Amino acid sequence: MITQAQTDTVKALLAGREHVVIFTHLSPDGDAMGSALGLKHWLQSCGYVDVRVVVPNPFPDFLSWLPGAQEIIIYSNAKEEAERAAREADLLFCLDFNEPKRIGDAAALFDLVSCPKVLIDHHLYPDEQMVDAILSYPNAPATCYLVLELINNLQIQQPTNGSLSTDTATCLYCGLMTDTGNFAFNSNNPVLYEMIAQLLRAGINKDQIFDAVFNQYSSHRMELMGYCLFRKMRIFPKYHTALVTLSMSELRRFNYQKGDSEGFEIGRAHV
Repeated sequence: MITQAQTDTVKALLAGREHVVIFTHLSPDGDAMGSALGLKHWLQSCGYVDVRVVVPNPFPDFLSWLPGAQEIIIYSNAKEEAERAAREADLLFCLDFNEPKRIGDAAALFDLVSCPKVLIDHHLYPDEQMVDAILSYPNAPATCYLVLELINNLQIQQPTNGSLSTDTATCLYCGLMTDTGNFAFNSNNPVLYEMIAQLLRAGINKDQIFDAVFNQYSSHRMELMGYCLFRKMRIFPKYHTALVTLSMSELRRFNYQKGDSEGFEIGRAHV
């Protein structure tokens, strides 16, 4: 999907940079975390020592095992550190979001960034005023897909520049897996499976990744899911729709933690 011209633009923007910062969206999911950390690991393998990831607020515990997750700067918890990273940046990547409001209060950091900005995303209607270069493809199954394609394009031009380490591959696979519901939707693309083969060759353990994301939920989370489906689901047959709503008191009742509702779906509706 990514053109030669876009690859050349990113290559030129990367040249000579020393401080790279990566932003991703509010309440980061597997694709946001995977694309940000995957790009971070690959850039570090290319010799970019100072690569920092900034997220607006805490990420779910079931993503905390991702390589590099503990080094992420969480804006809501460490505003001064995030602001310092933004001021020092000489290149900014915006991953998995299409407009500033999708990073919540962290959008204030854009006022501190004076360097070029690159958007890599798969959501509709990107804000072209937000960045200097746009790699936006809504048909892509995940932002991780685009990050890996960009990495491959750059490596074709400079085969000795960077490597697809197991850490890079693990992060990117996590995003591909979660944004396609473990390849249950938006995944009818043969190139996607060629990418998965590439990641497997890089040393990932896809079964362990699946287990870490989908099989490590707390008992409170499982109880909340059962409560949603048995007590709170309202069905509207005429509209082929179901709806679940939860109050703050209900969330407290089940000791709700960040990410506990991740993946709760009824058709295509998230709680």
